[in-house]
Amino acid sequence: MEASFIPFHRPSIGKEEIDAVTKVLESKWLTTGPVTHSFEKAFADYVGSKYAVAVNSCTAALQLALDAIGLEPEDEVLVPSYTFTATAEVVTYFGARPVLCDSVKGGFNIDPEDAARRISKRTRAIIPVHIAGEPCNMAALKSLADEHRLHIVEDAAHALPASYNGRRIGSISELTAFSFYATKTITTGEGGMLTTDDDNYARRAAIMRLHGISGDAWKRYSREGSWHYDVLDAGYKLNLTDMQSSLGIAQLKKADQFCNARREVAEFYTSRLSRLDELEMPPQEAAESQHSWHLFIVRLRTGLNTLSRAEFVESLKKADVGTSVHFIPLHLHPYYQQSYGYRKGDFPNAEDAYSRCFSLPIYPDLSLEERRRVVETVEQVAWKSQNRILAAAS
Repeated sequence: MEASFIPFHRPSIGKEEIDAVTKVLESKWLTTGPVTHSFEKAFADYVGSKYAVAVNSCTAALQLALDAIGLEPEDEVLVPSYTFTATAEVVTYFGARPVLCDSVKGGFNIDPEDAARRISKRTRAIIPVHIAGEPCNMAALKSLADEHRLHIVEDAAHALPASYNGRRIGSISELTAFSFYATKTITTGEGGMLTTDDDNYARRAAIMRLHGISGDAWKRYSREGSWHYDVLDAGYKLNLTDMQSSLGIAQLKKADQFCNARREVAEFYTSRLSRLDELEMPPQEAAESQHSWHLFIVRLRTGLNTLSRAEFVESLKKADVGTSVHFIPLHLHPYYQQSYGYRKGDFPNAEDAYSRCFSLPIYPDLSLEERRRVVETVEQVAWKSQNRILAAAS
């Protein structure tokens, strides 16, 4: 029998999720409502924050976070170049400038020392991104923020349920943004959450996510609601629906289970693939942190491969193993070059990581047979590259 394609991602959706969504559909209340508020409370309790505000994406959560701190035109925000464009694009929504920073040498996360060199009198905030679910060096970043009176807004799109110094990501900084995109540890299809312990931030975010109208306006079509509402500010349309939230509640109950399954895949890959000289494994957990293993990013070792990254990935695809590349650094994209003058060579560590990396499938529904196939296929492609080197040397 011909082997089937192993996709880069496959969501873990069971009867509990289907029943939860069906229940909301049968209730006839589909948009933001009581189920969303239950999801917010459950999520806040899970990560250890005082408040959680449900929104339609992690991008929206970042946008509300920057709105909450009062970001203004001409302000600057430090963001890693090695991230998805959403992290930096939200800064531009306010007319502010994203100031890109390099990655740590040999890794993916923002380098606090490089960030420190880029602080100016206009710098207002730092947005660290926990790439692949590996927590950033939050102690160093907090020290930097305290010294220069900067806000920290964590981009935790990959980091549920990661932790740092015994505290879950989402309970450490002023504001933290999470993603429930289809590939994430828990999913609502599209969706996100903003967490904070600050009463004013939470109140502001709850109002601004739904057109800037008073916080209980969602109830106006219910028995206990009122037709009257007040527009308190020019807000946005960023709310999460009860249909999505019902899926989120069911998924959240499995978050620890999902994370443990991802960890098992990561350990399996590491134990087998670390034998290959051609590959560099992802940064492993530091003593003070716990990885969420949203991604498993390997890197080709320069000089030990005759196959380029593109050829390696294409060989895996032809062998029915799906992969992805995370991420093309922002300074290599036309927009950031044309708008801010960035050029290739500006961030050597980020470029080095990107030029050699690709991500392997890692998710709870990845069977043991599929894990073995992934490893065996990677080994075969690596050996093909190795044989080329041997042939060239003979």
